[in-house]
Amino acid sequence: MIEDVIAWYGESVEEYVRRRHGHLQTHGTRNAEAFAIIADELSSRPVKAPPLTERQLRRIVYG
Repeated sequence: MIEDVIAWYGESVEEYVRRRHGHLQTHGTRNAEAFAIIADELSSRPVKAPPLTERQLRRIVYG
């Protein structure tokens, strides 16, 4: 159980962004809204990521 929590928060920023974007898209969230949600979530994680712009998030997802 604790290993699951550690693994969850052990994701890199890139892994988190790609996984979360895919999840939001599956549930019908449009890109602009998805990137806003992801940026907000990144700022509230225990180990905060640097602030990322929508463009930076888009590049992580789409290359």
